Amino acid sequence: MKLYRTQQGIVIEKDEALYPVRDQQWDDFLNDDRLYEKMLQVTQSMSPDPDASNLLQHELLAPIGNQEIWASGVTYYRSKVGRQEESKKSGGGEFYALVYEAERPELFFKATAHRTVGPGGKVRIRKDSTWNVPEPELTLVITSSGKIVGYTIGNDMSSRSIEGENPLYLPQAKTYDGSAAVGPCILVTEEPLPANTLIEIEIYRKADKVFNGSIEIAQMKRTPEELAAFLYRECSFPHGSLLMTGTGIVPENEFTLQQDDEIRITIAPIGTLVNAVE
Repeated sequence: MKLYRTQQGIVIEKDEALYPVRDQQWDDFLNDDRLYEKMLQVTQSMSPDPDASNLLQHELLAPIGNQEIWASGVTYYRSKVGRQEESKKSGGGEFYALVYEAERPELFFKATAHRTVGPGGKVRIRKDSTWNVPEPELTLVITSSGKIVGYTIGNDMSSRSIEGENPLYLPQAKTYDGSAAVGPCILVTEEPLPANTLIEIEIYRKADKVFNGSIEIAQMKRTPEELAAFLYRECSFPHGSLLMTGTGIVPENEFTLQQDDEIRITIAPIGTLVNAVE
């Protein structure tokens, strides 16, 4: 099943039918260890509403309320190599090699709803950065107890020129207005996503495809459960959290995003997240 957040409230999609959920707050509804069972009960107790498709077409919002978004770094080998390449001149490349092999993962704060855009929204590149890329990532939806109850698509926008200058500049390279996009929905499942689930990205510039790539989540060095467990070791999340799990798709060093580029990230069971660059 899929869970959408719209301007008019929550919408559940089950078997291609849509069920608007009235008088329910997003944070309270989402933060439930038995979310799948609750959604199943809701859809069994009401009739679908075909008019709800208008909400998804015209009033769709990012699936985030008061949740924080955190992110994971260097969880794919290609990311390790990319970070080493961009940090060679600063001498920081060794840090990324070490964290890739370490027991403790790299986790960092990414954004709140204020700095996050949803489907069709505009992500941003920093004006003080010369090298900018999107990072397409499977994103975990986790309750306040630490249970993974769903998945969404995340775009961890990154300023590689800033992070490459010095690894200590990571917060500036990663966290700024419009630095994150999530959506279009939350996929809520009974079982974890299969290892062959594919993350795909396409970038268009004036209707021309200038980059594309794909990777299976099986290439992640760490499991989603491991990442979630480390995040919740000493942090509490009263409304739950979203955790981006890292990227294994890194464009060539010559590539940088430009204004008005269109980014399309697809994880087939979830859908496609489309954003333009501002």
